[in-house]
Amino acid sequence: MHHDDFKFEPVHGLPEALPADEYILWQGAPDPLRLAIEAWKMRWIIGYFAFLAFWRVGVSAATVPFTEALSHALPFVILPAIACAIVYIMATVQARSTVYTLTNKRAAMRIGAALTMTLNLPYVCIGNAAVKTRKNGNGTLSFELIDDTRVSYLMTWPHTRPWAFAPAQPSFRCIKDAASVAQIFAEAAETRVHTPRIEKRNPAPSAVAAE
Repeated sequence: MHHDDFKFEPVHGLPEALPADEYILWQGAPDPLRLAIEAWKMRWIIGYFAFLAFWRVGVSAATVPFTEALSHALPFVILPAIACAIVYIMATVQARSTVYTLTNKRAAMRIGAALTMTLNLPYVCIGNAAVKTRKNGNGTLSFELIDDTRVSYLMTWPHTRPWAFAPAQPSFRCIKDAASVAQIFAEAAETRVHTPRIEKRNPAPSAVAAE
């Protein structure tokens, strides 16, 4: 039986309905393969076992025929294949449970496969943003928060800028067409930050001259 773990969401990716004056500009999620490569370091896993395989063949070739030495490297081919499959599955689960959202007022991140939470980042709390793109258009959009706004690196990983611990920078990791998303964010944030606030005040009671 199909079960939707996020059926309780009044709006996809958000914990509550949007106010009347707020609307969604963009929604997306990480690319599972890129997340496995960048966050879970799949290439490092492959490289580590490739080194072990070459080392094992080199050591064995000193005592046995080369064709037999090649067979000694077989475990170092099977093990990384299993490890990479596990890493890709975990990255896929994370990607499918993640929703990145840009509205006209905030950036929001619904993250966490086992323990789900939503991180709301009003544009007035974001001091700066940086985008890193690759040749295929995929990339990461990171948010640098103002001084009095803090998030936990461990609680939000891998949805943070790599190696930025103190302070942590929440990020839209491994998203498609990152440059376009960054442009949407820039325009929305600029509009929001420079929108004047009009406060309603009760008029002061007028003085009445005594007769």
